[in-house]
Amino acid sequence: MSGEANIYLIGARASGKTTLGRRLAAKLKRPFVDTDQRIGLRTGKTVAEIVAAGGWEAFREAETLALSEVAVFTGQVVSCGGGIVLRPENRELLAGGRVFYLKAPAEVLAERLEHSPAQAQRPSLTGAGIRDEVRQVLAEREALYLGCAQVVLRADQPLAALVDEAVAAIGNLERRR
Repeated sequence: MSGEANIYLIGARASGKTTLGRRLAAKLKRPFVDTDQRIGLRTGKTVAEIVAAGGWEAFREAETLALSEVAVFTGQVVSCGGGIVLRPENRELLAGGRVFYLKAPAEVLAERLEHSPAQAQRPSLTGAGIRDEVRQVLAEREALYLGCAQVVLRADQPLAALVDEAVAAIGNLERRR
């Protein structure tokens, strides 16, 4: 797969980056990488444990290291943590690939988070309730997501449609090169 740009999936928590990433990687016959999982494998800790021990800054540092390691390789589909766009060095690394923003309304994201079995592994970013936190985080990050993205996908559509739309967008991006 050398030479093919990485496809980076960005967006808020619960936007479906990992779910889409796995399906898209399978369809494109590319390796799939999840930056949060990579951090867990390297550190032996969950996101919650890293944040509890060193705060969000420790996690952001681990996230930057994971992305820099992943970005060395090409041809991957990469699901990125929701806050990966916060650091300028991460945005520079993302710019080396094809960046897809999975955009969903705050209400949809909050609903998914409320029903997520992984909720305990997702430490609060703000200390607010889920719905207020999602609205606040989207307000803070939306411009960063849009600034990084070459493609914006509606994350609240059925997965099969999302995969088809992503594949079509990849084709369009390749034709423009």
